[in-house]
Amino acid sequence: MAGKNSGTGTLTLSGRFNHYSSVYLGWSARTYSRVNSWIYTRSGGTKLASLQGKPVFQLIVKGRKSGEPRPVMLMLIRSGDDLLVSGSNGGHPGTPNWWLNLAAAPTARVQVGAENWPVDVRVVTDPAEYENHWQTLVAGYPDFATYRALSTRTFPIAVLSRATGD
Repeated sequence: MAGKNSGTGTLTLSGRFNHYSSVYLGWSARTYSRVNSWIYTRSGGTKLASLQGKPVFQLIVKGRKSGEPRPVMLMLIRSGDDLLVSGSNGGHPGTPNWWLNLAAAPTARVQVGAENWPVDVRVVTDPAEYENHWQTLVAGYPDFATYRALSTRTFPIAVLSRATGD
C-alpha cells in the first residue's frame, strides 16, 4: 500500500516543515492543534477553519481509555458525501492517538463549519480502495504525499459516513 516512493510526486516545502515539526517538535504541533480546536469550537467553526489555505474540520472521538470526547483538527477531504481521514501524523513514525481512539470506536462526531453530525467509522482495508482514497487525500492536501515519502509507515485511512438516522 504505502512505500517510500509510491504516490509521492514532488516533496513540498510545507510538507517537509510539517514532517519536521511532527517528528522533532511534537509538543508544539499538539499545542497548536488544541488551541485551533478550542477557537474553532468557540467560534462555531468560523475561525481557524483552514490550514495553509486548505479547509479543516473537527473530529470528536471518544478516548479509548478515558471515554471522554477528544477533539482533533484534521484536513477536510471529501469523497462524495463522506469524509476521508488519514492517520499520517505528519509522517511521524508513530500512529497518532486520535487514530487509535478512532479505530477503537465505531462512531464519532464531526464539525464542519457551523454544522456538526454523528458519523460511522470504517477503516479501509482493501488495497485498491486504499489507493483510490489515497489519491483523493493527496489531491485535497498534497503534503500527504510528502509525509508518505518521508516515512516507512503505512498511513491508515478511514471513511467517515453520516450516521444513518441523522
